Amino acid sequence: MTEEKRTFRRELGLSDSTFIVIGSMIGSGIFIVSSDMARNVGSPGILILTWLISGIITLIAALSYGELAAMMPKAGGQYVYLRESYNDLTGFLYGWTLFLVIQSGTIAAVAVAFAKYTGVIIPWFSEKNILISSGFVKISAAQILAIFSILVLSFINLFGIKLGKFVQDIFTFTKTSALLLLLILGLILGAGSIAMVNNFSDFWSASMTKVSDGKIISIESLTGFSLMVAVCIAMVGSLFSSDAWNNITFTAGEVKNPKRNIPLSLALGTGIVTLLYLGANFSYIFVLPLKGTPEGITAAEKGIQFAVSDRVGTAAVSMFLGDSAAIVMAIFIMISTFGCNNGLILAGARVVYAMAQDKLFFKRTGELNKFSVPGWALVVQALWSSLLCLSGTYSDLLDYVVFAVLIFYILTIIGLFRLRKMRPEAERPYKAFGYPYLPALYIIAASVICLILLFYKPNYTWPGLLVVIIGIPVYFIWKSIFKKIRK
Repeated sequence: MTEEKRTFRRELGLSDSTFIVIGSMIGSGIFIVSSDMARNVGSPGILILTWLISGIITLIAALSYGELAAMMPKAGGQYVYLRESYNDLTGFLYGWTLFLVIQSGTIAAVAVAFAKYTGVIIPWFSEKNILISSGFVKISAAQILAIFSILVLSFINLFGIKLGKFVQDIFTFTKTSALLLLLILGLILGAGSIAMVNNFSDFWSASMTKVSDGKIISIESLTGFSLMVAVCIAMVGSLFSSDAWNNITFTAGEVKNPKRNIPLSLALGTGIVTLLYLGANFSYIFVLPLKGTPEGITAAEKGIQFAVSDRVGTAAVSMFLGDSAAIVMAIFIMISTFGCNNGLILAGARVVYAMAQDKLFFKRTGELNKFSVPGWALVVQALWSSLLCLSGTYSDLLDYVVFAVLIFYILTIIGLFRLRKMRPEAERPYKAFGYPYLPALYIIAASVICLILLFYKPNYTWPGLLVVIIGIPVYFIWKSIFKKIRK
């Protein structure tokens, strides 16, 4: 089969597409970020509300994207929507940022989390086991394992969408079932516990706990604007944990009946994950007190706020599984993160492919291999994600990714309004639920979050904005200098 005759194979059904949405969303965040969120809001009720708001925002965005996906069922998804809503430059800026930060950064962060939890079972893979130390360069066994996991999953996906979706289906089913079991056990065994009674007796009193050198330095009550700021900052964690739902749009060229199945999978996948996340957090506050102290000895004394290494999932499970909780949760999170990265790796390469088709990325990445997948795009994505594994911590990448991705979510949903005016005659098999009110609500809510993050977490948000801005001259340089090379 020659390259000219190679096309994507439509192998993904509705269940496969939904599993990609669910599997890409559920990684390790749900078992970690609630601890930091609890320090920011200091209230069981506000913690649950923050997760609920994140879920609603995500669901509104997914329902809005459904219209665009049904209208333009092409490989590249959101990249295509932005290109068609605005111009090539806007599409390029998304693809550029996705490759440099959003997709590759998330892949790296999830891979690092996979390695961290492997280290719980096999201590040799600990982050403290430094294998290479030379000047400013320090490489741990955990980083090596993170890179290895990325390379393995990228290699698997080189052999076709059938194998990629098989891995995705198996890991997504396994981790979703296990998460459901764990949260049900927490709700049942924690019902009526002292932790639950204490949490519900002081459900809405919000406060921000600041810590330095492992000690509480201040606890500030939150009301009004200060509470809104704290919620927006806390939402970095919940939004990161709820992200990657849009990845199914990247694979539109391989979805059966995409005009129906992509909108449906977006709604089903985001809805299911939102319910699971809410259930998991209710489980946490059933078995653990929200407030605690960093000097605490037991999981109950530390509370959700100061779970060891922020591993609130492990702390919660330890309340009914005892000492074996760390091993059980480590295995579960290894499965969860490995499956999550498979979906991210599978989908992300399709955007690079779409950019190359538009002559906005290296030519070879726009080719399909003999298994009808973008092999070179998978390789390039794997190499860059591996480099990012060496560049920063999990929390750094988390903050960096959320701001950059929100900018483009806002632009894409504004694009929904633009396309309604620009192409009123276009076929729309599915129309955005609640249009224009719900999409407009998303734009307002996400914009407020971005502005607050810009002012209150500038160390991570401004660099993300800078990456987007740098893409502007890169676009024009690419168009002018490399035009002849691409011919």
